[in-house]
Amino acid sequence: MKYITVREAAQKWNISQRLVQQYCVDGRIEGAAKFGSSWAIPDNAQRPVPLQEEPIQKVPEAPLPRLRPCPVSAGKTAHLLPMPLMNGAFQPGHCMEYVEGLKDPRLRDIAMAEYHYFSGRPEEAAEVAELYLSYPEQSLRLSACLIYAYANLSIGQIQRTRYTMAQVRRTLAAANTRTPPQLRALAVFTVTAAAVLLHLPLPEEVGPLQEQLRLLPPGLRLFGLYVQAHHTYLLGDYGKSIGIVETALAMQAEVYPIPNIYLHLVAVMDYMSLKQPEQAERHLLAAWALAQPDDLIEGFGEHHGLLGGMLEAVLKKDWPEDFKRIIAITYRFSAGWRKVHNPVTGHDVADNLTTTEFAIAMLAARGWSNQEIADHMGISLYTVKHFMSSTLQKLNIKQRKDLKQYMLR
Repeated sequence: MKYITVREAAQKWNISQRLVQQYCVDGRIEGAAKFGSSWAIPDNAQRPVPLQEEPIQKVPEAPLPRLRPCPVSAGKTAHLLPMPLMNGAFQPGHCMEYVEGLKDPRLRDIAMAEYHYFSGRPEEAAEVAELYLSYPEQSLRLSACLIYAYANLSIGQIQRTRYTMAQVRRTLAAANTRTPPQLRALAVFTVTAAAVLLHLPLPEEVGPLQEQLRLLPPGLRLFGLYVQAHHTYLLGDYGKSIGIVETALAMQAEVYPIPNIYLHLVAVMDYMSLKQPEQAERHLLAAWALAQPDDLIEGFGEHHGLLGGMLEAVLKKDWPEDFKRIIAITYRFSAGWRKVHNPVTGHDVADNLTTTEFAIAMLAARGWSNQEIADHMGISLYTVKHFMSSTLQKLNIKQRKDLKQYMLR
């Protein structure tokens, strides 16, 4: 049998390549087979008949993907697990076995997009997630939107991040009394997670996440508790944030590695803010034990600036190559993060410091002395003073007390 490529099928049927790929993912092209990241389509395959509720739209050659607002209707229900990898209770070191064991090919795709993202490969994550941005099944669509939005922060495609999350907010706004409560809970979770992790104000239409947690599957519920703990940290209530983390870690019947990694990281943030580095180190090592076997290092790079030099103090010596990769993730993610955060909030989070300068400045802004910083990070007092001097010069300020306006909240 002769096969053609996705591009050739798109030209033959006069539709977009993305729609052809979506038809392949949905199993609607008989005989189509996946080889690596590409599809082979039988030359005699017929173009699938479009679903009535999904009109075909040609995607123009433009910077942004074409997305439907996708209002929620009473006829659509969430029957597929959202964020299947985040909801995976797999043993560390067996992440790919879990992904490959998912029977539904759509869930495998979303889980693979999650794996690409959480292992620090945003381009690959965005490529897979984009196939589902207009998908009729809302749980898959919202999962894809969250992955796609965050992946594009690291890629530097900020306009795509903003556009995708605007679509999610429109989906939430379209929910009504006929919307299945699980779907509304998922939309609230997606919008809340995006806002809190970017340190942005919550949109007015979003209610308390706490009220929606019970409607989420276990892994997503745990990640929702991480979002709550992170938000509580931003409010400066570090003790309460730690309480949320400890309760979340104690309540689970199984270990869900990805949400647990993030829960431990917010505990590091809390304990460093309370100047309790020993407790912070305990949680960092617990997060690393879950992440390192499957290379799930993205969260460490995302949180670097909030971890108070703990990565330098704990991971740099024993895992130098992993540390270098985490720092590379930090630079990419934080550049995109600031492009979204700074204009919206009016804060001027520093964007011209090295990761070491930022870590030292964060500790100084929290009231740590130069000697305490040196002891914690395992460097000399002279080195701390050198970095402090260069930091103040770059920020064009003269006193340590002025650092707070440039540091993460």
